[in-house]
Amino acid sequence: MSPVVETQTNLQELAEFVVARALLSGASDAEVTIRQGDEFSTTVRMGEVETLKESGSRGVGLRVLVEAENGYRVASTSSSDFTQEGIEYLVQGAVGLAQVTSVDPFAGLAEAGEFGRLSGDLGLYHEDVYSLPIEERIAWARRAEAAAMAADTRLVNSDGASFDASTGRRVFANSRGFVGEYQSSYCSIAASPIAQGANGEMQRDYWWSQARSFRDLEQPEEVGCEAARRTLRMLDARRVPTQQAPVIFAPEVARGLAGAVFDAATGDAIYRGASIFAGKLGEEVAAAAVTVVDDGTIPGGFGTSPFDAEGLPSRCTVVVEKGVLKSYILNTYAGRKLGMKSTGNAGRGLAGNPYLDAGNLFLEAGTQTPEEMIRGVERGLYVTRMLGHGVNLVTGDYSRGAAGLWIENGELAYPVHEITIAGNLKEMLRNITAIGSDLVFRGATAAPTLRVDGMTIAGA
Repeated sequence: MSPVVETQTNLQELAEFVVARALLSGASDAEVTIRQGDEFSTTVRMGEVETLKESGSRGVGLRVLVEAENGYRVASTSSSDFTQEGIEYLVQGAVGLAQVTSVDPFAGLAEAGEFGRLSGDLGLYHEDVYSLPIEERIAWARRAEAAAMAADTRLVNSDGASFDASTGRRVFANSRGFVGEYQSSYCSIAASPIAQGANGEMQRDYWWSQARSFRDLEQPEEVGCEAARRTLRMLDARRVPTQQAPVIFAPEVARGLAGAVFDAATGDAIYRGASIFAGKLGEEVAAAAVTVVDDGTIPGGFGTSPFDAEGLPSRCTVVVEKGVLKSYILNTYAGRKLGMKSTGNAGRGLAGNPYLDAGNLFLEAGTQTPEEMIRGVERGLYVTRMLGHGVNLVTGDYSRGAAGLWIENGELAYPVHEITIAGNLKEMLRNITAIGSDLVFRGATAAPTLRVDGMTIAGA
């Protein structure tokens, strides 16, 4: 047995070794994913440490393909056991399972000429996420909560504040000559205070900051004060009568519309006929001002990687351009089902087949400020929070619980809650009448403030 397995010092060599063992054991092709990482998390509530976690993890996943008439039999296994016996059990288990699976005519790795990776430093890994001693990480969470609670006497309780950090390493290799790896890091701080109104009602909201590098993280006092502001503005909320009115989506909820566009454009939804975008390539599906992009190449992005989960280089894909559907989102399998090429959007767990995953997904910014957009609404709703998942990608029907601020004569008048906003995604995309200039990535999916006309607001 290779000393690579025994020493566990070179994960690339281990991945290549597992691929070789799978081929020797009867696989026609094989893919190996190895993940190794560590994480730290602490939560404080009312100044006291509620949770404190520090952990490390590693795992290896193997996917084998055994050629059969008219396709491949496919199976996968995963393990955290990197010993000689563990690796052998992993390989034999995968190959044995493949013998009893159904033949899939669309299964198979990408062609050798399609593999590759982005070059240069993509800014994904920074050692400074662990630069603070543990006591200071706890102190950062305490500072965020304390800043929130000190903002107003109506802030009477807390759902807690947190500080998190993690680093990870991913290695991928396959039997067609690709092997690659990259590291990533992450840290975040968040606070969630609770306020009590004059009538005893309770409201809560939150705010957060996350970054690849600790030096890019917002100060805890900034996070706590913003969480307090967002919580306080919802006190004494009321319901509004059922009506049709313009709805302005704040960025933190507008990104859900960008996500719905992505989901509707995924190849698996398309080949199943389970999407409003099926058969719509090249057609107008949104307002002319709408452009949606999936870009896995942005340096430092939360959705950036040098290659996807099949070893294809990450890329920038324009999904919707000026209202026109330009591309579906594809991995190798979905591409074959549709007679197209992968867009480099394969994701993967340790076990199982590749799925479709976004890079940095965003709806391009417009030119208006949020304040200008609000001033342009005589009566309507500014949505700050959404509840539940209510988008049917087959029909486009959209219905979700919401809370936010009512707009009267171009100004934010009072908070509203216990309402539902409803429409149809096909019409909503066409009825985007204003797009904000405030595009900021606070995760892998982002959108600016959006105005959608003609929605139904169900209330009192």
